[in-house]
Amino acid sequence: MTIQEIYNLAIELGIKNDFRTKKEIEDYLGRKKEECNKLSKEEQKYFDKERLTNPYADSRIHNDNGAKKINKVLAGIDISVGGLILARELGMDLVINHHPVGLALSGLDAVMDLQVEVMEKIGVPVNIAEKMIHKRISEVARGLNPVNHYVTVDAAKLLKVNLMNVHTPADNLVAQFITKQIEKEQPRYVGEVLEILEKVPEYQEAKKQGVGPVLFSGDKKNRAGKIVASEITGGTEGSKEIYQAMANAGIGTIIGMHQSEEHRKAAEEAHINVVIAGHISSDSIGMNLFLDELEKKGIEIIPFAGLIRYSRNKKK
Repeated sequence: MTIQEIYNLAIELGIKNDFRTKKEIEDYLGRKKEECNKLSKEEQKYFDKERLTNPYADSRIHNDNGAKKINKVLAGIDISVGGLILARELGMDLVINHHPVGLALSGLDAVMDLQVEVMEKIGVPVNIAEKMIHKRISEVARGLNPVNHYVTVDAAKLLKVNLMNVHTPADNLVAQFITKQIEKEQPRYVGEVLEILEKVPEYQEAKKQGVGPVLFSGDKKNRAGKIVASEITGGTEGSKEIYQAMANAGIGTIIGMHQSEEHRKAAEEAHINVVIAGHISSDSIGMNLFLDELEKKGIEIIPFAGLIRYSRNKKK
């Protein structure tokens, strides 16, 4: 596979596992096209044309030296400049990072519209979800503005190391994975939700590392009620004001990757149980599900930078 083919596969898997329908994604891309067409020719010079075909602005190819075939990949969650040097020393054909860097990082807020669709699907009135989440999108955009986005990308180009990142597509994979596990097991109590997560190899390893699934709000003896994996995909943490609306929509328990103290308190006030599966371990599941597809095509995967590698190909 070439780098472009690997990237195309990531986007394809992201769309296949998106909580939105294919038509909803096509409508989203259509709105981006309309947005671009309304700009002046001068403004269009600065419009990110990738957003016309890729619904995940936080996933990109950052450096492609034209490799015709990728055989060895160094894959991680947070790869630093030192990791790129290691990749070159080890003779890696490509580095695949999870978290966004460069243009993908500056576009992180753009994928958060996905959260509006997720909230609507679980019963939150779309007008309420849109207002609260758009407020949060503005906060994230302002927070990203002063960040030095291109440090890792610049290093990759100087070192001549091929680099890409896969963020929301991988998060979609783990969100669907967790959702299917919960739907299959049908837990009645919050403690049972934790037990289900702890059966997953990546979470088992995280538990050994001291960061396994944990209860942030509620009690293990509480009835779980309606369970949603609502804080797994969609760029980053959503609105802390959304929890009461979720409670009103009948949500009893939410599963997330991570949660700030402010968000935890807001969820607790809304009487919602919060199960935090784990950040890096959840990211690892999403990346593993993607990397397994590359492994099937004969690509060797070398885990690094926090990735808890577990191949489900070997299990089969």
